[in-house]
Amino acid sequence: MAVREILKMGDPRLLRVAQPVTAFDTDALHRLVADMLDTMRAANGAGLAAPQIGVDLQVVIFGNEANSNPRYPGRPAVPRTVLCNPVITPLGAQEEDGWEGCLSVPGMRGVVPRWTRIRYTGVDPFGEPIDRTVEGWHARVVQHEVDHLLGKLYPMRVRDFAQFGFTEVLFPELDPNADDD
Repeated sequence: MAVREILKMGDPRLLRVAQPVTAFDTDALHRLVADMLDTMRAANGAGLAAPQIGVDLQVVIFGNEANSNPRYPGRPAVPRTVLCNPVITPLGAQEEDGWEGCLSVPGMRGVVPRWTRIRYTGVDPFGEPIDRTVEGWHARVVQHEVDHLLGKLYPMRVRDFAQFGFTEVLFPELDPNADDD
């Protein structure tokens, strides 16, 4: 459909709490999802949330094939998913620190704590339920994207700013032309 502009940190629209999707299997929702997929692919993103393209709805997309993203080499596959109105439930208190980037915070990376294992629920664009229990990279990606629906960007979760900086300095081996997310 269309590659949309990705809002950058500092834009107040990224700090809003997104509204629930109330109408499913509509042309408007399907167009939004198609635009989000096109935008995520064009930016080599691991995920994208509707607020990142200025749409105030609880819609996130994520997923990748194993070792397919030049910005996250060596990462395992995550099934391509479109998730509306997500709810995350941590399964245990264990957290894991990991490096994250974001298409809305281009050129930067930081270490962010995330729950190691979660259950996420919601619905797809047709209103069909999604209920998954995941861990590791999959859990991290989902938590990152759902944070966007809550008006949170990953730097707000960084605990040690000695582990936050420019991707090209921290990881010179990564593709310097790739944006982050």
